[in-house]
Amino acid sequence: MNIDWAALGSVFGVSLVVTVALVGLFTLGIVGLSKQPEPAAQGGSGGSVLLARAGAYVCFALCAAAVAYGIFLIVA
Repeated sequence: MNIDWAALGSVFGVSLVVTVALVGLFTLGIVGLSKQPEPAAQGGSGGSVLLARAGAYVCFALCAAAVAYGIFLIVA
């Protein structure tokens, strides 16, 4: 039995980076959805909340695309 340690290390490194990136994207999505509008008495406008919500949806879409690509790689 011969183990290719370089290939094992590269697989570990890539999976670690992708995992951290996906968790980071998902966290940004959660933070974007948790934004609450400021009351108008404090000078708040709805623009920042809408931008945060749109960014959250983009983060979730990127997470779903990465998961779908991973499933594609496994099945193909």
